[in-house]
This record gives sequence, C-alpha cells and structure tokens, in this order.
Amino acid sequence: MANLGIYIELKNGTIKKANKEALSIARKSEKDVYAVLFTNDTAPYMEDLKGCAKVIQVKSDNLDFHPDFYAASLANIIKEHKLDDFIGIFTAQGKDLFPRVAAKVNATLVNDCVAIDIKNATVTKPVYAGKLLQSLKITDELRMYTIRPNVFPIEAADGAEPEVIAVEMTRDGERAKIIEIIKSGANKVDLVEAEVIVSGGRGIKEKDNFKILEELAAVFNAGVGASRAAVDAEYATPDMQVGQTGKVVNPKLYIACGISGAIQHFVGMKTSRIIVAINKDAEAPIFKKADYGIVGDLFKVVPLLTEELKKVL
Repeated sequence: MANLGIYIELKNGTIKKANKEALSIARKSEKDVYAVLFTNDTAPYMEDLKGCAKVIQVKSDNLDFHPDFYAASLANIIKEHKLDDFIGIFTAQGKDLFPRVAAKVNATLVNDCVAIDIKNATVTKPVYAGKLLQSLKITDELRMYTIRPNVFPIEAADGAEPEVIAVEMTRDGERAKIIEIIKSGANKVDLVEAEVIVSGGRGIKEKDNFKILEELAAVFNAGVGASRAAVDAEYATPDMQVGQTGKVVNPKLYIACGISGAIQHFVGMKTSRIIVAINKDAEAPIFKKADYGIVGDLFKVVPLLTEELKKVL
C-alpha cells in the first residue's frame, strides 16, 4: 500500500470547507491522493479536486447517507486501491462513519486531529475534555484520521484534473434501517464550519427569544448554536447543540449569551479563538473562560450590540 485516500463529504451539493483543509493536507503528503465522493455527477467538484491522482466516484440511484452502505463501499475502495492512509473530517457524519470503516479494514483510527504529519504518521489531538494535547505516532500499516474543522490552512487546488473511476455503491451489511431523515433548514450556517457563532443558553428563557440571537448572527453571517440546557428545554433544536454531546466547533469568534459555562458546553467550543460572554450573573463560570465579558441582561445587551455592529459593518 502506498496511496492516500480522502473521503469528500458533501452538503447541499457542495464540498464542505473542512474537506478543502483535508485536501490541502493530502496534497502535501507526497503520496498519490485518491478522493472518494458519493455522487452521480463529478463535474461540479473537479476544479477543487485538481492535484489528486484519481477520483473514485461512488454512484447509486439513492445516495442518501446510510452508515452501513457508505462504510462497506469505503472499505472496499480502501482495500482495492491499497490506501494506507485515509482522511475525513470530524463531523457528525465522520464520527458515525469512520469507526465502522476502521473496524472493517482493521485500521487504527484517530479522531479530532489538530495536527497531522502523514509522512511520519504522527498526529496531535485534544484529550481530557480539551485540557491537554496528546501527540501520537501510529505504527499500524493502515491509518485513518478525522480532522477538526477550521484548524488547517486551505491552499488553492493546483495540478492536472484527476482520472475518474466510477463504482456502484455497495448495498450489503445493513445493520440499521433508516426510518426518516430530518434535515435542518437549508439556510442555516453549518456550525462545524462557521467562523462566527452566536449561542444561547438557559438564560434565553423561551424558543421565540432566539430571534434576538438570529438578528445578531445575521450581521456576521454567523451560525446560531445552543447549550444542552437550551436544547433540553426545547428552546433550540438538537442540531444546534454545542458541547461534549453535541457539536465540537472551532470558530474565530464565539458569542455565548445566557450560558453559564458548564464544562460539558465548554468542551465543545474552548478552541474558539475569541470567546465573548454575555450574562447577568457576574459569578457565572463562563467569565473565567471568556476573552471578553459583558455583565448585563442579554435582552438589553444583544439588541444594542446588534445595532452598533450594523453601523460598523
């Protein structure tokens, strides 16, 4: 085996930004890069896939994500094309899919990597709820990784257009049956890839009050997140949850509104480059973790902040 594979995750017909980060890592590996994507038409993606040796196109009359079928297809591709490294992104889909694939091909899998050296098979990842960074050297012959979004620089795609090899999706090994797929709003900003996130907690008091945060988010074209407490209280939907049991995010700016700062939430957003906290409780733990804090009623502070930012931006 001497090739590197990368799983290209698509959303609404486009390549996720984090996949472009993974492609930049792959192109530096000095290995032949095989990009794998599940689509019936590769044309919209070929510009971004320049510099790859080959594109493995997985086709089907039904391309809806199914972890068993996707995992079986990827495992067959890894074996057939002798891919000794395989990269994906640390998203909900990546966390669901990559452990299944690793089990099928007997690979070592490291999730949530914030640094990767493909040539020397070394990686760095957060451990102990993000309190420490752990460096690992993988000695296995077959290695798999998922990377944390918004960590790695994106370099422009360069080189010849790759050869396309079409295969049919493998439809066997079904252990779970998909009953229903509930998609989030089409216009929602993906929290995992968002550069700015405005989040609300229990202090938001009711579902309709999230409109205040949405108005602030619109100024930045930001994503709107929530704490587990807000989701449990049904103020927000589960796809908005940031935290240890929700989404791990890594924006440039994270604005926490009415969030106390429990460790479960902090784990999911602690690598944000700048954290701003708005809370009327001056003793809230979030202020110990924030770069900037505003002690005040979020229902007064957030609308004022929105208006001032509109003037500046």
